[in-house]
Amino acid sequence: MARITGSWLSGPSAALPNGADEAQQSHRGERLGLPADGPGALVGTGRRLAALMIDWVSSAGVAALIIGDNPLEGPLSSVTLLVWFVVGIAAVTLFSFTPGQLCLGIRVARVDGPVRVGFVRALVRQALLVFVVPGTITDVDGRGMQDRATGTALVRTR
Repeated sequence: MARITGSWLSGPSAALPNGADEAQQSHRGERLGLPADGPGALVGTGRRLAALMIDWVSSAGVAALIIGDNPLEGPLSSVTLLVWFVVGIAAVTLFSFTPGQLCLGIRVARVDGPVRVGFVRALVRQALLVFVVPGTITDVDGRGMQDRATGTALVRTR
């Protein structure tokens, strides 16, 4: 039983490939072939949260416009979630970033090559983010579960 629970209770290093050691990595993203700093480097938690807040507040504004006269009496939270979900899928599919990510100079990139994220990966990534928890659990590189599951990472553009 200890072996089974150790695989998920051991923390971020439990997600490492067999035989890999956390200490061998000099910076976050080195195993992914990403630089330590500058464009292409992994983004920290603060910038990711700030981008999410920008996206969420702008989605709430659009939802309030959709609902109309008295947004506080209507289903504002549900419409906000729907707007955020649709904008997230469309923006990441077409441009590889959401409006909040654009403001903070970050984008979603595939770690397996310099190609677009694509609709299916954007859909799965956004669907996992709806549940909040996958975004809060990170691996040793600081990528959320939604990025790990879709083979993507949030990287800096500047």
